[in-house]
Amino acid sequence: MMQLNTMESQKRIEHMLSKLKERDFRITPQRLAILKILAASERHPSVDDIYRDVKVEFPTTSLATVYKTVSLLKELKEVLELSFPDGSNRYDGNNPAPHPHAICVKCKKIMDPELMNLDALTEEMRRKTGYEIHYHELEFFGLCPECQQQK
Repeated sequence: MMQLNTMESQKRIEHMLSKLKERDFRITPQRLAILKILAASERHPSVDDIYRDVKVEFPTTSLATVYKTVSLLKELKEVLELSFPDGSNRYDGNNPAPHPHAICVKCKKIMDPELMNLDALTEEMRRKTGYEIHYHELEFFGLCPECQQQK
């Protein structure tokens, strides 16, 4: 599993914990493990991925606990959900702010490229439509370099 550096992920975990505590959400060791996976992972895990990882340390964890925790974090805007037509949603817990993703249609790898003109594009959209932009979703679908080499 690709992971962020420990300092960054620890800050994310503490922030998510404070948001959950504000809502009087009980923090169990299993739920803390879910937060750690979401905060540290750069692979944008699915609920099934998170469940599989948590069960290694906490075998009695239920899939419902993972769904409930991820759902609440999504509601609190502490995870960003990436929806796919096949229903295999993935989650970004280390960067929950709207940002672009590059998604491989073959291996499902997801990358978070830094795009310099995203703010300018958002402002242009606001100017041209008159909309007050609250958030955006921007995904690019294609083949990652590894899958291109396998063609």
